[in-house]
Amino acid sequence: MALTVPSPELPAPLAQVPAPRAPLGLPLAQWYERELGWAVAAGPPVRLLTGLRFDVLDVPAPAGAALLSRYAHTGPVALMGRRMRFLVAAGSAEELPGLLDWLEWGGVALDLSAVGADGRITAPVPSGWDGSRETAVWLRPPEPGCEVEATLPAFTGFTGRRVDGGGGGTPDLVRLVAAAATECHRARLFPTKSVTGSALAPERADAKRSGNAGTQPFAFS
Repeated sequence: MALTVPSPELPAPLAQVPAPRAPLGLPLAQWYERELGWAVAAGPPVRLLTGLRFDVLDVPAPAGAALLSRYAHTGPVALMGRRMRFLVAAGSAEELPGLLDWLEWGGVALDLSAVGADGRITAPVPSGWDGSRETAVWLRPPEPGCEVEATLPAFTGFTGRRVDGGGGGTPDLVRLVAAAATECHRARLFPTKSVTGSALAPERADAKRSGNAGTQPFAFS
């Protein structure tokens, strides 16, 4: 079922995401607990507990789309309204203020934040589930049966060399935060500027391979 979500600030690469299909049967909280082993708080809405297996880097959707274009592998990423949420290693939220200072972004209004210990985020609807227009959705979903920690950007220290965490080209936390700060600043300076590139190309290819090639259009105003 195609859903129309009003999100005037979303850039062109986010015009379409895989559409939900029929419900799979398990309640959402049970799905996360059984399939992923993640801690949840029952809803509505169901929320994922942060600071245990992962923290969350929260950015505006245009900045997030630029990050998806830049990095083919980031760990799981969700879209909630006009915000994009990147899962990062547990403990990353505590590192964010120091990282921004070290990167010389301290004191700059970036609209960039992190959710860590004792935090909660709305649980995105897995692919194949029904959802309302306000539903959070996965752009890069976690894989059931895989330990999410191995896929997440993590803090590996302040170094001058490139460090890839999580394998498969996933950037370390320093590089991800540096890129996120740059894109958040650009989004604030040029709020109507579209982000170029096909940020969701890998996700669309995955959807086609899995047989879920439907799309969920977003309305622009």
